[in-house]
Amino acid sequence: MLTANKLEKIIELENNLRAEYQSKLDTKTADLERCQLERSQLQATIATQLQTITDLSGKASVNQKLEQQNRELHNRSENMKEEVAAMKQRVKALQNDLAKEREQVNELKKYDPVKMKKNLDDNKKRLAEKTSAAEVLQKSLNKTKAENAELLKKVGELEAKVAELEPVVEEVVEAEAEAEAA
Repeated sequence: MLTANKLEKIIELENNLRAEYQSKLDTKTADLERCQLERSQLQATIATQLQTITDLSGKASVNQKLEQQNRELHNRSENMKEEVAAMKQRVKALQNDLAKEREQVNELKKYDPVKMKKNLDDNKKRLAEKTSAAEVLQKSLNKTKAENAELLKKVGELEAKVAELEPVVEEVVEAEAEAEAA
């Protein structure tokens, strides 16, 4: 029985303590529940803020990547503009060179080897014809000169004979004139 008395006293003591401290326990339990609720709300706020920070840092890194890409693309475009300007100058120079080469080609076409060979052959034929004609003319001239010299020699001889015969002819003409006069 002793234990039952002790148990009753312990239960009574517990009830007394409970009655005395129940309001405090209820307050503390309510405080604890409120703190746990606030804690869970704060954890939810922290989680949303963490999610927002993560999203923003992701967006910031995406923005940084985009800005870096923009800078790179801008630099590339500037380099390409410079390359295009250099290429334009090169194209102009090449066009000038091409025009000069075309002029040379046109000049060289004037001196077409096949055509020039044909013209050379034609000119050789004409030269050969003219040379043979000149030779014929030269022979004819030499022959004519020889004939002329021969004829001049004959004329000289005939004039000499005429000069020799002239006194005789004059005598004959005078004798005939006298004979007719007589």
